[in-house]
Amino acid sequence: MLEQLKQILCRVMPEVDASKITEQTNLVTDLGFDSLALMMLSMEIEDAFQFKFTEFVRFETVGDVCGYLESRI
Repeated sequence: MLEQLKQILCRVMPEVDASKITEQTNLVTDLGFDSLALMMLSMEIEDAFQFKFTEFVRFETVGDVCGYLESRI
């Protein structure tokens, strides 16, 4: 799951170094995501995993996203 998510993160933020991303990486403080990037991330996740978010989910770390995705698929 982490490797798939790294690819998605790099599509949204091409300047991100995927080799430094861990589950503890913070999306905002470590990767520089803003509200637009977070929205784009959500859209990329929906496309990649073929589902739609039905409620607001606050992701702080890469691990939060992985955990959410693992619970969905």
